[in-house]
Amino acid sequence: MNTEKYSMSFTTGTLFHRESVNLAELYLEKGDWREVRDKVIASNLLQARTTNSAKRICREICSRLKHLHKDELEILVEGDHQEQAYLLWLAVCRRYRFIYDFSAEVLRERFLSLRYDLGYEDYDAFFNAKMEWHEELERITTTTRNKLRQVLFKMLRETELLNSGNSIIPAMLSARLINVICRHSNRDLRLFPVMERQLEGCAK
Repeated sequence: MNTEKYSMSFTTGTLFHRESVNLAELYLEKGDWREVRDKVIASNLLQARTTNSAKRICREICSRLKHLHKDELEILVEGDHQEQAYLLWLAVCRRYRFIYDFSAEVLRERFLSLRYDLGYEDYDAFFNAKMEWHEELERITTTTRNKLRQVLFKMLRETELLNSGNSIIPAMLSARLINVICRHSNRDLRLFPVMERQLEGCAK
């Protein structure tokens, strides 16, 4: 049982698809996240209403993108819309261990067992089970807990891993996406609803 403390600060926005691609492109150009942040704030590239809002969103996006390797960031910048969405989901999962575990232990396991429905009750059962090992979850208010659930399900829909009827959508990972993820850790492929046969050849 992994008892790494969960960070539950993912209530700021959802997938940030367009914004993340723009910041990743800027990072590949500058090679420094601090420079990226300064440029974003100075030019209001996120088109936020206030400076504080821009800082908060920029900090959240950068904290996720830092979990992608350079070759993954390169595909994020020049890949198609679906590849970008999958990479952003990967970044979110790496950033937030709670989401990582939910994706691997609930989303993919339900898919593999041919149970394609994924409801709030599945999230609640997962959350309650994790509370036995993560006391930090016990301190979360009901309002925040519901917000976290809402954000997580919205991200799943934006990634196109879940449809509007809460049915799991099989991930259509491109060969190059499988290869680049496998290059660093084939365990991360468990974050997507795919059959084992689709991952053959990824032995790392």
